[in-house]
Parts: sequence; structure tokens; C-alpha cells
Amino acid sequence: MDENRNTVRISVRNLVEFILRSGDLDNRTGGKAELQAMQAGSRLHRKIQKQMGAGYRAEVALKEQVPMEGFDCILEGRADGIFTEEDLTWIDEIKGVYRELERIGEPEQVHLAQALCYGCIYARQQELQEIGIQMTYGNLETEELKYFRFRWTRANLEDWFGKLMKEYEKWARFQLDWKETCRDSIRSLEFPFPYREGQRELAAGVYRTILRKKRLFIQAPTGVGKTISTVFPAVKAVGEGLGDRIFYLTAKTVARTVAEEAFRILRKDGLRMKNVTLTAKEKLCVCEEVECNPDACPCAAGHFDRINDAVYELLTEGPDEISRDVILEQAGKHQVCPFELSLDTASWTDVIICDYNYVFDPNVRLKRFFGEGVRGDYLCLIDEAHNLVERSREMFSAAVCKEDFLELKRKLKGRDKKTERALERCNRYLLGLKRECETWQLHENVDPFLLQLLSLSSELERLREEELEPELQKEVLEFWFTVRDFLNVADRLSDNYVIYSELDGDGSFRLKLYCVETAENLRECLDKGRAAIFFSATLLPVTYYKHLLGDGEDYAIYVPSPFNRENRLLLLGQDVSSRYTRRNRTEYEKIAGYLNGMVKGKQGNYLAFFPSYRMMQDVYESYRELYGEETELLIQKTGMQETEREVFLDAFRQGGEAAREEKKSLLGFCVLGGIFSEGIDLKGEALIGAAVIGTGLPQICNEREILRQYYEKKEMDGFAYAYRYPGMNKVLQAAGRVIRTDRDAGVILLLDERFREPDYRRMFPVEWEDIRFCRIPEAGTVLKDFWNTRKSIPETASQPD
Repeated sequence: MDENRNTVRISVRNLVEFILRSGDLDNRTGGKAELQAMQAGSRLHRKIQKQMGAGYRAEVALKEQVPMEGFDCILEGRADGIFTEEDLTWIDEIKGVYRELERIGEPEQVHLAQALCYGCIYARQQELQEIGIQMTYGNLETEELKYFRFRWTRANLEDWFGKLMKEYEKWARFQLDWKETCRDSIRSLEFPFPYREGQRELAAGVYRTILRKKRLFIQAPTGVGKTISTVFPAVKAVGEGLGDRIFYLTAKTVARTVAEEAFRILRKDGLRMKNVTLTAKEKLCVCEEVECNPDACPCAAGHFDRINDAVYELLTEGPDEISRDVILEQAGKHQVCPFELSLDTASWTDVIICDYNYVFDPNVRLKRFFGEGVRGDYLCLIDEAHNLVERSREMFSAAVCKEDFLELKRKLKGRDKKTERALERCNRYLLGLKRECETWQLHENVDPFLLQLLSLSSELERLREEELEPELQKEVLEFWFTVRDFLNVADRLSDNYVIYSELDGDGSFRLKLYCVETAENLRECLDKGRAAIFFSATLLPVTYYKHLLGDGEDYAIYVPSPFNRENRLLLLGQDVSSRYTRRNRTEYEKIAGYLNGMVKGKQGNYLAFFPSYRMMQDVYESYRELYGEETELLIQKTGMQETEREVFLDAFRQGGEAAREEKKSLLGFCVLGGIFSEGIDLKGEALIGAAVIGTGLPQICNEREILRQYYEKKEMDGFAYAYRYPGMNKVLQAAGRVIRTDRDAGVILLLDERFREPDYRRMFPVEWEDIRFCRIPEAGTVLKDFWNTRKSIPETASQPD
């Protein structure tokens, strides 16, 4: 065949699972069992293969180059086994299942199709006129086996195989044609703005990292234009064949919006790339409750019969930017699940904008890109990467609560004795740990409990097949997921984990597998791609983030702020404290005095960030009593809904009614590390000052103390890892709400004497070297003088950060 012809590659398994899928979408089957079944199935495969004798060839690699109109499709995979019996060659396909084998009346269509593909390829290569197909199903608990056998002529197999490949041909052709269109559009693409100071070097650093297949950590303050500076070189790299797909990962919805805007800007200059934004299932579901089965959702019935047509039409006739609204409209037109439509569409797009979970979380990650045995030239752009530390700890940890075992046992009483006994065994083990625990306790291992959980998992899997009332069926399913998650995390246990039990204040008792060091688990996914770029306005100290998210060989770049420091006043109030022991009426009035000096410096909009709701409320009351008539006040409430948040922010965007009418300043009281301390973008007059009260240290709790002790045992600074570094990140994020563009001017007020200490000063960004110290008596004068000397700032080309 012509070596210069274009080629498309696909695995046998992916081919048949994509083209031949059919029937209903049903969350009551499959799901999270897949990960556990994959691991247990590999063990069962090896055992069966060893038992088959010397004439049985296991894991036989097979490849076929299928000519298509204008290109070739390379199909490849591994047959589980090939053996000869009575002069007939047999292809053996082994599948491990948790179901009882008597419930399997015939092979699954896609399982059999996988074996048929291998049979056709092997019969062609060996010029066999007839071949046998054996489906071997093995129960993963009992290791009992069940066989299905079929004999096929080569002619019939080739006819079946030809129809299958013909169905795939249009998808392969779309893939090749679109890749050419995409790369042609990228060749002439140029950076869409005049480069800001440091921006060209930043973009070049990203490109070099991709070229060298490395990882890069970027600390770049607001205003540098981090998004476009990472997106543009990644796009150029795709155009030059250095990457085949961009994953833009975020922690918050607002960051996804900024990423979408960056691609829109490049699209105006001629870029042709398809990007899809993945939205949480709960936000896409058209039903009142997220129940993905044909009994609860009309879209679930026959979903797989219609989904491929919906995806193909969207790709070939839809817009390049596939937004949430586009997905919902297309899903409604074809009566398919919008969430599943977004995932299937993502398989064919150039850019996927999504939450961290879709790449890293073992239970949520996109298996089509990051599953076992899958890899590609992915470019991962990880926005607001400081959030990934705690998020990844959550992803790779798991916990069970003793009381949940008792509750399910109570609900199943008299219904299933085997499951009741399994639940009781787990409960008794946890009860033994509870009796030894006063507050929290570390454990070397919990191996006996894991064995009991494994047995319980089997009983719950069996129980899922039984006819239970819907509510109880749902509870059994959710508890089974919890057990499976715990067992999956248990398979990852290493020195990076701590096992601990904890007695909560309400008397409940839980056991947790806590992932402290996350870098190894993150690399499991990142190594499947080509390069990763971690970027944030707050990645200090960068050694901390490289330790927890990367490794010692990763690159790092510090980008200085492009903004004129004369437009920003950084003031440290050194005669006030937020220490718990200093929280009293006198201290609150001093803080209120500082805040009043800030808002009196110039009429405008200000935010004040506090270490807790309680302290925020106390200072708010003091301020309202002393200065309330002079200032319009807003305060963050616990559990604010999205509409309430927008009302709060709109007051700043519009200047506040009272502030406009009565020439008052607007002062918002917020919680440090909360919804208003990061991710909000109030430019120009929308926000001209922020006060940060306290060093942001997390509250002392069992898990923080476990972190501290873990690092101290490694002779590292445990207090810094558990408290100071996370705390100062919150401070820097809150301070970053001020000065969003090169036309902004504003003040940042740090209120805590601890900011003077070297351990905290070392974590200040370089731009903070001009910090000024003050006390209450002179604070107001300093603030007024700053505003009185400000000059108008010339307008320049704007670009998203």
C-alpha cells in the first residue's frame, strides 16, 4: 500500500463499541463497576490463559490496514487467545463479569463483534477458509466459566466486517478532512493583541514546553493575559503536529467562560477548531431528577440507537463552538441525553474545556482519552492550578461511615440475609475501631475490612439484579458506588496515603483513605498526554506546587506584573491582629477604623475579606454602629444561591444605588477563600480597593493536623504545608481582585501583624516589595494622599486575562 496515503487509527474495541452500540441508556447497570472489573478481569484473563496449555497463544497482537477511498484505516488490537482444536483455529474472547452466569443467555453484541473482528483479521492473514469464535465469560467472584461457540466461514466474516468498516468510513473521513481544515487555518494565525510586558516570553515558554514534552508551572499575576498566552502557543503546536487535542481544565465556571472567549478571539482571525465545553450532568439534565434510565427519562429509551446520528450532524453541520445551549438544542432535536451527547461529541473535537474531574478523577475521567491503554498527544492547560491541590486530594481519597452500614442493614431487614450479614460484619469491624478512637486515630492498614467490603460489594452487585422498590433500589445502588469507590482507592494505597478514623461531633464514625501526596496519581493521567501547563496568579512558593502537582524536573516561569506600581497602594496595618486570642470588641473597632479610612480615601467600591463568618459578622456590626450611616454595606451570607451572588456583584458593577444617589462608598464584607475572593472580575471603578484581614490560615481540624504531622515526619515544614501555604494563597487571591487591567488603580490593605514576619514576607510576590507599613492614626492620610496624586491612565488594547 502507498505509504504516503493518509491513515486513521482505531482499536478494535473502540470501533465496535462505537459503531454497534444500541438500545437504552441505563445507569442501573454497568457504571462504576467497570474500573474494578477491569482490574479483576485482568487477573482472571491471566489465570484462564495459563490453564489452557502450551498450545494456547495469549494476547496475540493483530493489525489490519483497511483501504478506504483516499486513505487507509489501521485497525489494531489484541486477541485474548488463539488455539487449535480438531483442525479448527479458534479465537477466544474473555470477559470478566460480576453477574451470575446463568443470567447470561447469549453474548453481548459488542463483545462478540470484537471477537469477530479478530477472527476476520486472523483468517485473512492465515488464509483460513473457516474459523471458530469462542466467547468465554468468567464470574469475577467465583471464577466460574461459561462458553459460547460459533463457526464462521471467511466469506461470511469478510462480508460482515466490510459492512462494519463501511459504516465507520464516514467518521474516519470527517476526522481526516477536519484535521486538514484545522491545520490550514492555524498556519497563518498570529497573536491577536500587541504583546504586553512578559507576554511574549510566556507564550514562548509554553511552546518550548510542548516541544520538549515537559510540564511547566507559571506564576503570573492578573493582567498578564495568561489565558491567551497559553491557548495561542498550544493552538500553534497543534497546527504543527505537536499535539492532537487541547484540554483546557478549570475549577470554576467563570474560568471556562474566559477560555471560550479566547477561542472566539482566535476564531475571528480565521481559526477553525471545534471546541466543546463539558457541563455537569445535573446542569444539563432536562428531568427534575437525574435518573438515566428508560423508566425515568424519555431520552434514555433507545438513546444509543440515535446518538451517532446526533453527533455526526452536530459535527458536520453545527458551529465550531459547541456550547451548552448548542448541546441542549441538538439533544432535544434527536431525543438523546444531552450530557452523553457532549461526551461523545468531545471525542471528535480539537478542544475540550472542562472541570479537572474529567481528566483526573478516577470515577469521572474520560476513559476514552485517559483509560487503561489509551494515550495521545494531549496538551493540558490547567487554569487556576492552585485549586488542584485540594481538589486532587478529594479525587484520590475515599471514606465510609459506620452508621451508613447500619442504616442500609435496617432497610434490608428480612429481605436478604446474605447482604445483611455482610453489612453487619463491616459494621462490627468499624465498631471495634470506634471504641478505640477518642477524636481521630491513624491506622497502618485495614486489610481485614477491605476483604469484608469486597464480599459486601459482591452481595450488593447481586442485589442490584433483584426486584426492589425504586427508592430502596436507588439507595442500594448509591451505597454500592460508595463501597466501590473505597475499594478502588484502596488499590492505590501507598506511602502517599494516610489511613485514619475519626469520630465526628454528632457521634458518627468514619474511616478515610486520605491521599496526601497527589503528584503520582496526577501523573498517571498527565503521562498519557504530551505536555501540561499549570498556571495561576498565585503559585507561590512554586516549589510547594511542583511537589504536590508535578516533579523536580518540571519547568517554572515567574512573570512580573505588567502594571505600573504607582497605580496601586499596598498598605500593611501593623497594629491589628486577627489571631483567635485577640478577637474582641476593641480589635474589631480597630479593624473597622482601618476600613473606614480605606473607604474615606476616595468614594467608590471596596471589599473586605475575613477569616471566618463569625469574625466578619462581628466586625460588620462594629462598623455599622460606628460608621454605618456614611457607607452602603453588603455582607456575604452562608449558602448563597447563584442569583443571590449575581445581585451582590451587580451592586459593584452598577456602583450601588445608595452610593450613586447619596455619594456614599460601597463596602462589601466577604469571607476569605469564599465565593467572592477568587474568580470574580470587577474592573475599573467596579472595585478600587480591598482589605484582607488575617493570613488566611485554615481552621485547625483533624485533617489539617494529619497533614502537618505527615510532613513533619518527613522532616519538612509541616505547618507551612498544612496551614501557611494554603492560607497565603487565599490572601493573594483576594488581593488580586484589585487591579484587573492596565487602566485600573486601587488600594490593597493587609490587616494583621503577622504579615511583617519573614515566613509570610517571603511568600509575597516580587511586585509587593514596595509595601508600606502604617498604624491607624496615619492610615487615612496615607490613603487620601495616594488618591490625590493619581493621574488619569491612558487607554490601551484590552484582552482577557
